[in-house]
Amino acid sequence: MSIFERYLTLWVALCIVAGIALGHLLPGFFQAVGVLEVAKVNLPVAALIWLMIIPMLIKIDFASLGRVREHWRGIGVTLFINWAVKPFSMAALGWLFIGYVFKPHLPSDQINSYIAGLIILAAAPCTAMVFVWSHLTKGEPHFTLSQVALNDVIMVVAFAPIVGLLLGLSAITVPWDTLLLSVVLYIVIPVVLAQFLRSRLLANGGEASLTGLLRVLQPLSLVSLLATLVLLFGFQGEQILAQPLIIAMLAVPILIQVYFNSGLAYLLNRVAGEQHCVAGPSALIGASNFFELAVAAAISLFGFNSGAALATVVGVLIEVPVMLSVVWIVNRSQGWYERGAVRQRLPSAAAKRGVQPGERPFQHRLLRPRRAGPRQAGAGEDVHAPSPHSPAVRLSAGALLQPLPHPRGRAPAPALRLRDPYLRSARAAVAGRHRQRPSQGSGAARAVALV
Repeated sequence: MSIFERYLTLWVALCIVAGIALGHLLPGFFQAVGVLEVAKVNLPVAALIWLMIIPMLIKIDFASLGRVREHWRGIGVTLFINWAVKPFSMAALGWLFIGYVFKPHLPSDQINSYIAGLIILAAAPCTAMVFVWSHLTKGEPHFTLSQVALNDVIMVVAFAPIVGLLLGLSAITVPWDTLLLSVVLYIVIPVVLAQFLRSRLLANGGEASLTGLLRVLQPLSLVSLLATLVLLFGFQGEQILAQPLIIAMLAVPILIQVYFNSGLAYLLNRVAGEQHCVAGPSALIGASNFFELAVAAAISLFGFNSGAALATVVGVLIEVPVMLSVVWIVNRSQGWYERGAVRQRLPSAAAKRGVQPGERPFQHRLLRPRRAGPRQAGAGEDVHAPSPHSPAVRLSAGALLQPLPHPRGRAPAPALRLRDPYLRSARAAVAGRHRQRPSQGSGAARAVALV
């Protein structure tokens, strides 16, 4: 990790301060940049997002997308968080904090509008920035792309009904131009461009050329992230300084829902035994928001100067800093996560082999007679002994075995002593086969040592 990446949090904080200051000192410049938009999608910001996500998209090999089905647990967890938890948890937090806790300190005529803006913000998952977060957590790029594409398909049919249900509106005006343009700008064009570059590089220079380009684009991606921060905070610099208390109060439920949903997704993936490279992107996708769509929907429903529009803008402001903190948590907790995920995978592996809960895999294999077959037991060989290469043997080695003392009194030898009478008979059978077939002795000896 370079010094630039190591102190990314410091650069983010400096860019936030610089954006607010520049927005206050140079409002004309940021207003001129802010009007360069199509269907509420700012084109300079879109160009910066391209530079952020293309390095990750270049890594994607479309021939390997079929392997995404191996991560069905992560996909299920992410869909559950995005569509069954996040909108409703934000509605509850909005009603609690804006409608009750902070109500005396907020304009009374904007309370319902603030809550509506928070709900709209959480009703659609992020499309573009999650590629950046996944890249920073060393996430599985094929999973991330597939999950984003699946969310976009669901968003087309689920966004309006969810918002209408939570806001109590019979008809919701969906900004289709913003939704479709965002999908084209943030998924279709970058994916096509990235795959074109990938195919050309592999055809001309092979993996070395691809690695060289990624090495160049990596720092450019982080610089683009920081430049995006400066622009976002510069656009709202005057508003932040004019009403900091209201913005701080609106940020509270947004912060809580981001940490709650990302933590819940991360924990559910760990319980399900999903890999860390999938759990990280899953948690970040589950907590992120599609702020371009949210801002456009809030303005179309409630107006440009409404509390709903302000609430979605606050979501834009804190999206990058808070998601970077989630990235830091995911990376720092990888060891803890993998220990728990491995423990969850072991019982499921045992169940696939017919081992009942509470039953030792060794004992299960020893007591169950083998199926009749053409092979007969040799002299001194136990037909009920497990194979030294049995997955069940490897599965329960840690629970049933202990180290042998070293013959010279030094560190324990790698061989292990069997503490179960069934296991001792199995070891004797393996030793008998070893004496009869010296040519396979090395493999058997290694198997016994592993046991």
